[in-house]
Amino acid sequence: MTSALLAGMGLGLSLIVAIGAQNAYVLHVGVRGRGLAAVVAVCIVSDVVLIVAGVAGLGAAVSGRPVLLETVKWAGVVVLAGYGLRSLWSARTSAGLVAGGDGAASVAAIVAGVLALTWLNPHVYLDTVLLLGSASTRYAGDRWWFALGACVASVLWFCLLGFGARRMAGVLGRPGVWRAINLGIGVLLLVLAMRLATMPLGG
Repeated sequence: MTSALLAGMGLGLSLIVAIGAQNAYVLHVGVRGRGLAAVVAVCIVSDVVLIVAGVAGLGAAVSGRPVLLETVKWAGVVVLAGYGLRSLWSARTSAGLVAGGDGAASVAAIVAGVLALTWLNPHVYLDTVLLLGSASTRYAGDRWWFALGACVASVLWFCLLGFGARRMAGVLGRPGVWRAINLGIGVLLLVLAMRLATMPLGG
């Protein structure tokens, strides 16, 4: 039980902590503050749903639907590229937040952004559903302890990232630092979009 729990936490953290589109978005929202609790909650709930689905065996069903994977893949490319270009524009104009650079975006719009970057990102399915789901089979009767460990890792990470960024908003929100963050995030998202576009998922 304990080994499965710790293994789930370890693998979960190793997959979640890597800087990606979702983490970049949470960082932006954390510095701005608006809609932060909702965004963190969406990330956690989404991860828990996907982890549970993967451990329950959804991975096999998803991997057997290449057309579905390809559809999500190209939708993800559009979303990543769009947010990447918007972030670069924010860096050029010294504006903030990938979605709603003037800080006037509604909480609903901010939440819609994180939903898009989470659920239209094939990497989420590959890592959370397929990889974690497959890894859980090593623990047979303790696989749900493994899933619990991965869920705990998700809760800890997103709370740390989002609310940690909020506490450091005084430093991260300075124009020069903010411009550098927007530039870095914009480049990262465009690179992820290009990598995703060339990644064979279906067929």
